[in-house]
Amino acid sequence: MFKKNLFIKVFILFLIIFSFSSCVHAGLFDGNPEIVDKLNSAFEKIESWMLKLATPAAAVAIAVGVFMQKFSFGDEERIRTAKKLIRGTLFAYAFILVLDLVLSAIQTLLK
Repeated sequence: MFKKNLFIKVFILFLIIFSFSSCVHAGLFDGNPEIVDKLNSAFEKIESWMLKLATPAAAVAIAVGVFMQKFSFGDEERIRTAKKLIRGTLFAYAFILVLDLVLSAIQTLLK
């Protein structure tokens, strides 16, 4: 239950950060005010940090799953848990990469 709630909170955090990274703008001015430029650059930095942290986190989770499966010594429950961990990590990482790809495509269309 705790893991599910944590996953939902992290997912919502990613959506908020990715959605605001390209949407903060001022439509009333010819150029962006300084505060908007600072917000945009801050969100872009946060987005790049999240993507940089997602790769090692996924690698560690997959490595833990592989080791758990390797050293389960035939325990069915540990093998099943390891497979779930590996599969969930791969889906989550793929989702993050696809979300980044879609947001970059949208951002290039807006410019």
